[in-house]
Amino acid sequence: MIHVSFQGERGAYSEAAAKLFFNEEIETVPLATFAEVLESTSSDKTEYAILPVENSLEGSVGESYDLLYSTSLNATGEVYHRIEHCLIGIGKIDEIDTVYSHPQALGQCRQFIEKHNMKTIPAYDTAGSVKIIKELNKSNCACIASKIAAEIYDMPVISENIANNLNNYTRFLVLSKENSPETTNDKTSIIFSIKHEPGSLYRIIENFHKNNVNLTKIESRPTKANTWEYNFYVDFEGHANNPKISEMLKKIKQETLFMKTLGSYHSAKLN
Repeated sequence: MIHVSFQGERGAYSEAAAKLFFNEEIETVPLATFAEVLESTSSDKTEYAILPVENSLEGSVGESYDLLYSTSLNATGEVYHRIEHCLIGIGKIDEIDTVYSHPQALGQCRQFIEKHNMKTIPAYDTAGSVKIIKELNKSNCACIASKIAAEIYDMPVISENIANNLNNYTRFLVLSKENSPETTNDKTSIIFSIKHEPGSLYRIIENFHKNNVNLTKIESRPTKANTWEYNFYVDFEGHANNPKISEMLKKIKQETLFMKTLGSYHSAKLN
């Protein structure tokens, strides 16, 4: 039996994404924080960890990116999971004045929340917010989470599909101590930092153009060590074991202060 750690309570979107990725019987292990999720796999309590890294409406999950910088685990897979938010609670829609959920979910449902003049209270997890609402047992309080989470906690769904945009997907990375073999459709993720001088980022990006390699994402995050210095997170098509990609990565490394290959993995499709 494969064990997969995820952040949140039972019924969290991360748990659903793990089941979608492995498409088989797995044992999911709920943990309180992203750091604990990675530590669980690093210390061999679980074989895999799953982390949300970006959402199609709200953008990147900063905490996940910061942890990817320091983890020794490899990115071995990715999955896109469709997010279908519901308003959950015991009251009627016109009674509710307060809504709980994870900050990303609150942002993804901003228009619905504003339309109904609801006060927002951030929670550690979408499924966890259902647990909070069940314990509060107040008709004026509701939460935003999945229909599965509502079923798990035996709570009524007040309204379905309440996100600003129904084309709402979260991309998750699957991490482990293993490496993924090369396939016909791969993606590689790297992290690097550069010198503060003119043209330094251009000289790195130029390598992708010269090698006809498609960049699928570039993201910058503060280094935390020095003010106004950044780490760059880049995803591109191809596998690090491919000779052309391997040679390109050597050249990129020469232009950086620091470079880490997070991993290569089969590129996922939107479901």
